[in-house]
Amino acid sequence: MSIVVIGVNHRTGPIDLLERVAIPGEALGKVITGLVSRANIREAAVLSTCNRTEVYAVAERFHGAYADIRDFFCELGGLQPDELHPHLYSQHDDAAVSHLFEVASGLESAVLGESEILGQVRGAWEAAQVEGGARTTLNLLFRHALETGKRARTETGIGKHTTSVSHAAVDMAHDILGSLAGRKVLVVGAGEMGEGIAVALVGAGATDITVTNRTDTRAEHLAQRVGGRIVPFAHWAEALDDADVLLTSSGAGTFIDHELVATHRAGAASPLLIVDIAVPRNVAPDVMSVPGVTLLNLDHLRDWAARGLAQRQAEADKVRDIVGEEVERFGMEATARQAAPLVAQLHEKADAVRTAELERFHNRLAALDPAQRETVEALTKGIVAKLLHQVSVRLKDDAGTPQGERNAAAVRELFDLG
Repeated sequence: MSIVVIGVNHRTGPIDLLERVAIPGEALGKVITGLVSRANIREAAVLSTCNRTEVYAVAERFHGAYADIRDFFCELGGLQPDELHPHLYSQHDDAAVSHLFEVASGLESAVLGESEILGQVRGAWEAAQVEGGARTTLNLLFRHALETGKRARTETGIGKHTTSVSHAAVDMAHDILGSLAGRKVLVVGAGEMGEGIAVALVGAGATDITVTNRTDTRAEHLAQRVGGRIVPFAHWAEALDDADVLLTSSGAGTFIDHELVATHRAGAASPLLIVDIAVPRNVAPDVMSVPGVTLLNLDHLRDWAARGLAQRQAEADKVRDIVGEEVERFGMEATARQAAPLVAQLHEKADAVRTAELERFHNRLAALDPAQRETVEALTKGIVAKLLHQVSVRLKDDAGTPQGERNAAAVRELFDLG
């Protein structure tokens, strides 16, 4: 069995490729079910964010699983293998474990140390559990990944001043405009990213915030939280007429085109800055040709965020040390679990002998009252547990080593465990 990860991220593929392989939340269940139905995949979880789409799998054979997951990406994005291969990365076993731990710690994010990824990793795990894609191995892996991500943020300064992609988008807008105070800001999308944007806007001094969302109740909730107002989604474009900044992170795909922006910005007295952090993008690229409009997307955000990389590099090195420790700890626990079935089988065999002996002496024990029978039951169970304790400990401690293999073979033979 191997743990494998295969995917595309912001470092290996352009934004148009990431858009083609992005998986909306409502489709995740079907995707996981489809993956685990493939011949070489026993367990599967999918992490799809604005910066990556990755498949984590427990595989019978690495090369077979690679082919299955490569075909999945091709089908998902309508791609030929030759189009995908230059952008696809793959890792297995310890390298795959290390990769997920680095992702959860924010080392693989476009904005180094951003905090949103930890919740996204948790969401990917929960979705896999619901669909039956995560069982023994992936449950252990993702639990360790979340523990690693929390350690990284608790024991280092990796996330200092960089709370999320949403926060970085607002920081970039502030950096370009000089100040957001007094600017009219329109936020399109009230999901997790949109909420992060709105909260960061308040922190950056913005006071004139309008929120729109396909679901009015979510927009109302967010607007109340940041002291803003809402505009119904059916009429949101009217708010473009006098907006200074548009920040968009909707899951609606590309619905803001050149004609729409040109129409609503005709005769505008001030320029408009658009920051689109949605995947797929909400804003068509040709919008940047509208007079007075500046369009920025995730590629610009990554370039902007890279400027602060050197300041946090020392913290990143500390996080890598934590990741190394956690990969080793995961390996030890995973190896110990390999002995668990044999230990359980040994205890079951011993308890069967104990139960049979009590049954053999049933007539002699018949005169005992309930309290005395409980005492005999507890006594015999205690004797079995003490006799098997050291054997069980050695099997677990030595699992994964040549000595452990010899011990396991000897126990199977001596106790006729098959």
